[in-house]
Formats: sequence, structure tokens, C-alpha cells
Amino acid sequence: LNQRNRRNRTGAQKQKHAPAAPPAKKMMTEGITVYLRMRPTTQPSEDYDVGADGRSLMIRDVAAKAAGRDSQRAFKFDQVLPMDITQAQVFERVGKRVVQNALDGYNSTVFAYGQTGSGKTFTITGGSERYEDRGIIPRALSMIFQEFRSRSDCSWSAHISYMEIYNEQGFDLLNESSGVKALQDLPRVRMMEDEHGNFHLRNLSMHRATSEEEALNLLFLGDTNRAISETAMNQASSRSHCLFTVFLECRGAGGSDKVRRSKLHLVDLAGSERVHKTKSDGITLNEAKYINTSLFYLEMVIVALNERNENARDHIPYRNSMMTSVLRDSLGGNCRTVMVATCSAEKAQTEESISTCRFAQRVALVKNDAVLNEETDPSVTIARLKAEVASLRARLEGQGRGDELADGRDPDHRLAAALGRIRLQEAALADVRATTSRFFGFEIEEEEMRARMAAALEPIIRAEPLAMTGLDEDPAQRQYNVVGG
Repeated sequence: LNQRNRRNRTGAQKQKHAPAAPPAKKMMTEGITVYLRMRPTTQPSEDYDVGADGRSLMIRDVAAKAAGRDSQRAFKFDQVLPMDITQAQVFERVGKRVVQNALDGYNSTVFAYGQTGSGKTFTITGGSERYEDRGIIPRALSMIFQEFRSRSDCSWSAHISYMEIYNEQGFDLLNESSGVKALQDLPRVRMMEDEHGNFHLRNLSMHRATSEEEALNLLFLGDTNRAISETAMNQASSRSHCLFTVFLECRGAGGSDKVRRSKLHLVDLAGSERVHKTKSDGITLNEAKYINTSLFYLEMVIVALNERNENARDHIPYRNSMMTSVLRDSLGGNCRTVMVATCSAEKAQTEESISTCRFAQRVALVKNDAVLNEETDPSVTIARLKAEVASLRARLEGQGRGDELADGRDPDHRLAAALGRIRLQEAALADVRATTSRFFGFEIEEEEMRARMAAALEPIIRAEPLAMTGLDEDPAQRQYNVVGG
């Protein structure tokens, strides 16, 4: 019982003196925000009806009605963006909050999904003919550098990467080599997974941008290297998935030693295609096969995430495609994600529009766990501690100089010298006692030894302001308590 009590006390003491665990990061669980943007058309179908609240869409499926099934399809969104909306209004409603989240330290993503020719690239990148047609990416870059100037209480940095996934192969679009003439000449990006299950992109370059102009030049360089082709439904159809990423870092906000890092993904997914409508053949047919396959894997991931929310499964098949692996954090991970579903309100595209809306409804059920990416900067902490040590050392040296002026000698030197002489005297007396015993056959009595010790120490006591105790104790166990000098 006594041993058990001792073990309990020992365990309690260990818990009492154990280092405190680091505070848990605040986690924010929320769903993916979903917007629906309807492409402007000169022939809008009457089968599309936007609700008065601006958040619902009703589609009448004529094919289902002909087959005797329910023809009404109702879908809910966070907001339906009408056909006459401007690019500036799209960014104000969709992109501004996402950029704000990234600047505040949260990973953020905007991705566009829809059939080919429905306006995904126009929404994300924008048009090249008019300045007003700028998309989310150039407007986000402009906002980022404006915020850098307004938030001058900390040091900001921005790095940019631009990757294209073409036929399940990654390419770095920001390669500045003058010998690049085709997509295959670009550096090949390879995906690697570490022992903790985190994915890393090898050979993907990151370029620092110190101004809005430099960032836009990188965007234009990447757009020049993108793979596009003409189809029956789109004169400039994107034949790949493109991921434009801005890496943000904020150091020393408010004079603290904290650092915030976040990623802003702006993703333009290639559009799903029906070959009998796009008239694809040859190379474009092979591209359509890869595009539809990767979008199918994306839908598998979304379905698996919904089932995980219902505790029906644990495994999420991110590894099936490169695109889902890259977007792992954006889909069910540490990110605040926004989806823009695009559709065409034409009668001939009703089937694809219904498919897009159904997929958007599944995405809206996915839950992300966003975490504020803030940590203590070790370099700043080390510099602060060094400054504190230097300050304390200066104060101690100042006090030492004051004592030296009062006494005329360095206190550390006086103390060391005094203790050294004491040790020499003790050694000399011990040697005398041993010699007397060896040659004369008797030992000096303790009283006589104490008298000789006191006589030997008397000049030292007069020379140094030291107070010594324990002279009446055994010389081998004697301790000298220095209280002066």
C-alpha cells in the first residue's frame, strides 16, 4: 500500500510538472457554398424558371414528361446569378469573400463546374477583349495587393503557381523557357505522397509577385501556354483542368511573433462533354475521354464524402485522379470552398443543365473543416529571446560596474581569488597533518588543528569582506557561505 501511494504521488508530480499541451487550433465546420450562373443566350427556354427569392431554379424536363415521369426538377442554391449579371457583380458576390478568407489565414478555393461552353473559363479568368470582362482571378489579384497596402501593420508576401492537368498529366504553365513551342515541352509536374498521406507537387514552380502587374503577367504567361481546341459547341474549349494558386504569408501582425499562411485556389475545370454534340474525333475525342473520366472520379469523391457524413463509409477515393488528389483539402478538408455551377438555359442543353444542378446539390452537402493557419514564427521568437538576454546581461554588467567603482575591484575576480586561497590553505594543513602522522607516529589533535586553521584563515578574513560559517564542523564537510563581496 505504501509503494502504491508513493507511485500515485510520483505520477501526480509528473502530471503537475509536465509541459502544457499546445492549444488546439480553432476549427470551423461548414458546407461548400454553391452558386449557379446561367449563361446569357439569345434563345432562352421557357422550361427554366428562377424563383422569386433568387436562390432556386425550376427546370421542366420535356423528355421525362414524354416518358410519363415527373417533369418538374427543383434545385436550391445559395444564390442564382442571372444572365444579365456583370463580371464585377460576380466577383462582389462570389470572389470577394473568398479572397478575404485567404487574407485572414484560411485556405480558400473557388472552382467552376459545368458542361463545355457554359461559361466556366469566362467566370474564372474572364474575356480578353474588354477590361470590364475580367474574371475572378485578375480581380482577386487586384484586391490582394490593395489589401497588402491597407494592412500595413504586418509584412506580406505572395507566391503564384499555375498548373494544368492535361490527359491526367500535370504541366507547369509558368515555365519561361524560350524554347517551349508545345504543351509537351513544358516541365512535367509529378505528384508524390509522404508518409503522413500529404500530397506534394514536384517540379511545380512558385514565383514571387511583389505587385499586381507582376502577378497579372504570370497569369497571362500561363494562359498563353494552356491547351485549347475548337469543338462544335465552343470555339475555344479548354481541354484541361487548370489550377491557379496564390500562396499568402503574413508576418508580425500587430507586432506579434505570429505568422499566417494560406492558399487561394482558383480552379477552372474542363467541361463535361457528350461526344455526339461536340462532334469530337481524333485528339479531341481522346481529350474528352480523359476529361469525362476525371469528372466521374470527382463525382465519386463527392458521393463518398456525403456517405462519410452519414457514417456509411470511411475511405475517400482521392487517388483515382490527379485532379481530385490536388483538390483534397478543398473537398472535405482544411478549406473554405465555393463552387460556381454554370449552365446554359437553352432547350437543347436541358439534360446537361439538370445533370450539373444535381451534382451541385451533392457538393452543397459536403462538410469542410477550415482551420486558421496561424503559428508562432520560431525565428522571431529566437530573436526576441536573444534581445531579452542581451538586455538582462547589460543590466547585470551595469550593476557589476557600480560595485567595482565602490570597491575598486571586480567582484567576480575577488570572490574567485578568495576561494582559491582558502582551498590552498586547506590542502596545506591536510598535508602537514599527514606528514606529522607518518614521520612522528601521532596525529595533531582536533583542537590544535582548529586553532591552526583559524590562524591560517585570519589574514584572509581581514583581506576579503567574506563571512564564513561552519569552522567548528568537520573540515571535510565544511562549507563557506559567501555573503559579501
